[in-house]
Amino acid sequence: MDGTLVIGIHQLYARQSHLIDSGNAEGWARTFTPDGEFHSPTYPAPVAGRAPLRDFAQDFARNARAAGEVHRHVVTNVYVESVNPARAQVSAYLQVVATSVTGGTRLLRLTTVHDLLVRHGDDWRVARRDVRRDDAA
Repeated sequence: MDGTLVIGIHQLYARQSHLIDSGNAEGWARTFTPDGEFHSPTYPAPVAGRAPLRDFAQDFARNARAAGEVHRHVVTNVYVESVNPARAQVSAYLQVVATSVTGGTRLLRLTTVHDLLVRHGDDWRVARRDVRRDDAA
């Protein structure tokens, strides 16, 4: 397995977390392909395409502020199942943690993400993300 490709994949997950957690919705949406898809049982419907992904990320930030919380995405155990110079299949654990601005931290959800990534220049982008919640059947 090409270590340079794998490092780039790890960087994608770190960049995504920092972008969405800092409220950079446009930047987060650009980590997906133009027709990228996000499927999660946490939300009522899949989100597909850059503008809807941007709106989704804006809502995430707005909801955290409204709750008086800072939300963080913590990605661990990134497992690159297969990779070639054009595509990768990746699974990872994703925790979403909320910290109240008045103190106290709680785990919002623990999930596993299954991603299809594609190369775009020197970067990886998510073509499709499927999220599975640990608390869902």
